[in-house]
Amino acid sequence: MSRMNRRGFLKRTVAATAGSYAALSSFNCLVPSARGANDEIRLAVAGIRSRGGAHVDDFMKLEGVKVVALCDPDRQILGQGVEVFKKKYGVGDSDIRGYADVREILDRKDVDALVIAAPNHWHALMTVWACQAGKHVYVEKPVSHSIWEGRKMVEAARKYNRIVQAGTQHRSCPAVQEAARDIRAGKYGEVLWVHCSVLHSRAGIGKVTEPQPVPEHIDYNLWAGPAPMTPLMRQSLHYTWHWFWNWGDGEMANWGIHYLDDVRHLLGWTDVPTSVVAAGNRFVWDDNGETPNVHLALMDYDGLPMVVDIRNLPDPRRRGGKEGAVYQGSRGGNYIQCENGSVRISRGGGWWHDDDGKRVHQYKGDGGGAHTQNFIHALRSGRREDLAAEIEVGHLGTAICHQANITWRAGKEATVDQVRESMRSHEDAADTLYAILKQLDGNDVSLLKKPFVLGPMLTYDRAKEQFTGDNAEQANKYIKCSYREPFVIRDSV
Repeated sequence: MSRMNRRGFLKRTVAATAGSYAALSSFNCLVPSARGANDEIRLAVAGIRSRGGAHVDDFMKLEGVKVVALCDPDRQILGQGVEVFKKKYGVGDSDIRGYADVREILDRKDVDALVIAAPNHWHALMTVWACQAGKHVYVEKPVSHSIWEGRKMVEAARKYNRIVQAGTQHRSCPAVQEAARDIRAGKYGEVLWVHCSVLHSRAGIGKVTEPQPVPEHIDYNLWAGPAPMTPLMRQSLHYTWHWFWNWGDGEMANWGIHYLDDVRHLLGWTDVPTSVVAAGNRFVWDDNGETPNVHLALMDYDGLPMVVDIRNLPDPRRRGGKEGAVYQGSRGGNYIQCENGSVRISRGGGWWHDDDGKRVHQYKGDGGGAHTQNFIHALRSGRREDLAAEIEVGHLGTAICHQANITWRAGKEATVDQVRESMRSHEDAADTLYAILKQLDGNDVSLLKKPFVLGPMLTYDRAKEQFTGDNAEQANKYIKCSYREPFVIRDSV
């Protein structure tokens, strides 16, 4: 970048952090398509270690699409990513460039869209900046790190007329789409209740007793961005950030977002639950993680109860204790109980079961393999209505995860009887708690030494997008993240 261009970039960056990137945006017109029907669409990918690397490959397979920039604050990962890209696609330095700072990519006029696969705490700010810079966006799940910033993402997409796709790819899965049509049409009668579960068997992340050095090849200031630059109190910087509140949102928003968003899709929900109570804790593992690995929530959506069951522990009763638990024979997904049987569906497909539990109709899917193509289609059409997971859809699905997390974070230690009382209003919630207790017992967990944390029953105001009534003050502390200058989302985007 020339000195003159660099100076112009820095001036515009200051304007962006003040919420006035509009001066850059000559693109602010009536939902323009990224390019003509036959023109090449040029993408940048931010965060290329794992999921972002997969996005590079997925988008490069699409006709008329070219990845022209990679971004990562880890110089080692970035350098390797650029070299692998050159060799794989037979291109030179002029065809692919690497950047540590996403703001430098946003200064390029030849980039049409930004694909975001950075850690959760970066999702919203990158999206807002990109919209302000006239770029379209594909942002990985969970789309936000808090409910407040999720709404700011929607506001930015609307203000700058950007196409913004959420990376909840099940929205493009034929199985979920077909099941949603059948359930909404009343094919199986009225929906009575829902059980949403993620039943994995993970290991702990290890434990350190003093801050660890940040590797020299990582720009920690750019990695942290809007989040606090706290000392590194974990063995590895990468991935394990999921289990810390400053940067991640636990398994509830890591995997739970997929199935919770499926519930909204399957049932045609236009908003989020209005009440929630939650319990759990970080059991068995003696590590540095903060988020619960057992998280049970009971939610209500206009009178329809939903149980959310997240467990990241092995079940000693299954295959030598190496695998996670099961619910109704499944290792996770959604169980939709209807008047005339149940729909049981997870990643890749599912079945409708009759009242006797017999499989009757199969829903075949692929987990959403066409989701990236759907984004490109919407870029060419210029119609956000063509998106399978438009940003407001992604925001609301993610908000359910935040509701469950906030409720737990606002809680305090409780006895088993207190947790049982909080779940007694719904039979499936009570049964799930019983199953959790058996699994904990099998893992030799003493609930006297390590008790449940029980969150209060909270009421949510959909219009204000915050909690109201009893215990709201404590819960609303988590509605919005804190930000670190100059990496700040302003009230007016």
